[in-house]
Amino acid sequence: MSPKSIDASARFTKTEKSWILYDWANSVYATIMMAAVFNAFFTGIVTDPRGGDYWWSIATAAATLITAVLAPIVGSIADYKGYKKKLFVGFFALGLAFTALCAISNDWRVLFIGYIFSHVGFSGSCVLYDSFLPDVTVPERMDRLSGWGYAMGYIGGSTIPFLISIALIQFGSNFGLSTAGAVKASLWLTVIWWGIFTIPFLRNVRQHSYVEKPKSDFFSHAFSNILDTARKIIRNKGLLLFIIAYFFYIDGVGTIISLATSYGTQLGLGMLGMILALLVTQLVAFPCSIMFSKFSKRVGSLNMITAAVALYAVICVVGFLMGFLIEEAEIPAKLDALAAQGVILQNTGGNLTVINAALQDAAVPELLWNTQPAYLKAISNSTVLFWILATLVGTVQGGIQALSRSYYGKIIPPENSGEYFGFFEIFSKFAAIIGPLLYALTKALLGRSSYSILSIILLFIVALVLLAVGRGRMERR
Repeated sequence: MSPKSIDASARFTKTEKSWILYDWANSVYATIMMAAVFNAFFTGIVTDPRGGDYWWSIATAAATLITAVLAPIVGSIADYKGYKKKLFVGFFALGLAFTALCAISNDWRVLFIGYIFSHVGFSGSCVLYDSFLPDVTVPERMDRLSGWGYAMGYIGGSTIPFLISIALIQFGSNFGLSTAGAVKASLWLTVIWWGIFTIPFLRNVRQHSYVEKPKSDFFSHAFSNILDTARKIIRNKGLLLFIIAYFFYIDGVGTIISLATSYGTQLGLGMLGMILALLVTQLVAFPCSIMFSKFSKRVGSLNMITAAVALYAVICVVGFLMGFLIEEAEIPAKLDALAAQGVILQNTGGNLTVINAALQDAAVPELLWNTQPAYLKAISNSTVLFWILATLVGTVQGGIQALSRSYYGKIIPPENSGEYFGFFEIFSKFAAIIGPLLYALTKALLGRSSYSILSIILLFIVALVLLAVGRGRMERR
């Protein structure tokens, strides 16, 4: 069915349901391979002295760079009649094949290569998947469709396989399954889940908007189209301001997602509690992604995106308070523990030094200072704040991503959706640089994790200013 014939208020068509289901299908890769299982396994088996985290960061950076470079080229070619589906199948097969390779190899160097190419396949298929949005529905239904896509991704691929994988890792030893074997089983689960639930997309989704393929100089036309699209984006001030604002706020969103666990660990929060909070985030994100799309019909997509960005600024403040409470209690707790050991301290210009000659190298055992009442109270209060933070993130995480995708899909030419979403992917991929650097720089200058997480609010403030400045131009689209 052509999207032009769909009534705005009708139920989802078979094509729309098939499109939504690919979010359910591919989210298993993002959870198992990128976030929760494979990365920890890979980091632990690397034998190179530079460490597993070093090679993981190299692999992630390489995959991100390759995808960012390829995205506009692939997008430009995908806009030609009959090519979008073929390219989607190619990237999907690439991701599936190299994920399977990771499931059968124990050599970390093979896993390194496998992860890079599987990541490129996953990301490339997502670029093309997003670009199919104008092909499967009308602009009036894009917010709703995009919201349901993210919602199904959260409740499906991000939750069910994750729980199965955690069960395999935690209890597999009772059935003779090693940790490595449990991880491999999780990777096979990823391959099977991703493959089976992509079948409806492959069968039912078609390219309806396209440009005719040139008779000659195929690739030169594609590169010419990329430059032409870049010029069009620059000339369209509303679109340009939106995509720059998107760059800043999605950088902040990605930074919070990627640093939440390490931030909590640094503050001394329990790993089990953080895993459960992650699950709460996924579960809350499911209904909220749908609710965001419903509210956007009443108040407008831009207003909902702006509200989500503002709420992320609040999340930064909650994260700051969570860390600040612990940091303020930690130093006095250590001093009390030292005093209990008979250590004499001297305050010189704000610097505390041990002056007992016999105790110059005195260290405070962690089990001694982290049982101080003030510190325990701070941990308890911050744990509550962490759960509040997780709930708030779940409330807006899916909604802001879904509405950003659908709003962008509504303001671009449908016949050039591949090219435009190729540029969208560039901004998405490179929007993972400023936030972590800002966090690290603040930590280096001020020495506190709480101030580091608060610094991320600058990204959301910049985005809010850009959205406010460009609102008139954007709303006229």
